Amino acid sequence: MSDSVTYAVAEGVATITLNRPDAMNSLDTATKVLLRDTVQAAAADDAVRVVVLTGTGRAFCVGQDLKEHIGLLQANDTDALWSTVPDHYAPIALALAEMPKPVIAAVNGVAAGAGASMAFACDLRVVADTAGFNLAFTGIGLSCDTGISWTLPRLIGQAKALELLYFPRTVPAAEALELGLATSVVPAAELAATAGELAAKLAAGPTVAYGSVRQSVTYSATHTLAEALEFEAGKMQLTGDTEDHKNAVASFVAKEKPTFHGR
Repeated sequence: MSDSVTYAVAEGVATITLNRPDAMNSLDTATKVLLRDTVQAAAADDAVRVVVLTGTGRAFCVGQDLKEHIGLLQANDTDALWSTVPDHYAPIALALAEMPKPVIAAVNGVAAGAGASMAFACDLRVVADTAGFNLAFTGIGLSCDTGISWTLPRLIGQAKALELLYFPRTVPAAEALELGLATSVVPAAELAATAGELAAKLAAGPTVAYGSVRQSVTYSATHTLAEALEFEAGKMQLTGDTEDHKNAVASFVAKEKPTFHGR
């Protein structure tokens, strides 16, 4: 079994780690399949209350493994070349963006191509000061994938998104923070600890409420105000029926700090 993606769950935090450091965590077919299945498993696991996506070595993820890609081009294996988008990249993006719990990208190094796309599908991006983003697609004559056409304009606006996609370059961490690509930038040596503290805080929170807020914000981006209000009402009823809400109200009345159990 491939160990190109590792998975660990502790105290409600699932850490998914891309583990091909010698290949800059590039995505060959085996890695894409394992990553897709791992992200989907984390999304479905009620014991997981927050997900952290990160990488090992110098890169977060540089996107498609070009050595494999070149081999498929030379073999003229068009089915394998392009079926990977609906079979692997799209399901990964959907699972990251739509799971009913918070998702953090701990960006330890360069995130390029689909690697950047995956980071942008997360809620929060804690970025090492030595890391950066490169939207490399057009640099090799390709369009964009893994949801970046949807996520990037929502983060930084359409005009800036098109500029970065038309003219690929590595956006350093400090500029990424200014643009809104990064949530925070920390010294590289502090990345794991900072992401871990943030994940622990979210894992101790009202998971159903977080998931509902996440879904409400996403829904509102493509619906009318009236539709968004109706969607919000349904989520308010859902979260109002949770143990977390009832216990939090009781704690408020008792002037105590609430404890959330994610249900």
